[in-house]
Amino acid sequence: MSSPVHMTLRPTAPAVLPAGGGGAGPFGPLPAVPHEDGSPLQTVPAAAPHAAVSIACSREGLARARSFTRDTLGDWSLHRCSEDAALVMTELAANAVLHAASRCPGEPDVRLGFRLEPAHLLLTVTDPDDRPPVRQPPGSDADLEEHGRGLRIVDALSEAWGWFPAVPAGKTVWARLSTRPPT
Repeated sequence: MSSPVHMTLRPTAPAVLPAGGGGAGPFGPLPAVPHEDGSPLQTVPAAAPHAAVSIACSREGLARARSFTRDTLGDWSLHRCSEDAALVMTELAANAVLHAASRCPGEPDVRLGFRLEPAHLLLTVTDPDDRPPVRQPPGSDADLEEHGRGLRIVDALSEAWGWFPAVPAGKTVWARLSTRPPT
């Protein structure tokens, strides 16, 4: 069974760009995603709305991830992006559950988080596995496999995504979605 919602996110660490993103480096607080020219975004005030929850490494945990996403975005009146956010969060959570559960002893702690920024929603999934996420390139054998397309879905639906090492161990994978109405 999942634990109750906690209204804080984990401490920050240096950001790392997604595979093929051109390198890594510190870009400020959680996660200050750089502009395409490499300059950092402005930091988000600490008072930005945020929510977090831990989930079990099970189907029930993934169902909790979807309901937590829809409930949180409903509370924030962001219904227009809840389907994309639910899909992105479920893909990130499924990767964490699949990989962390098989490599980490005991019951791994998988934490989900949201942070509402001006014009953006930041989704985070933290797990105890130190290994970076691996995005399968288009045209690989993963096109025909049942698994292996999750990060390509995340890449298609988000403005940016990446990961950074978590403190004291593990990693946080993040995705940033627009909250602007479609034009």
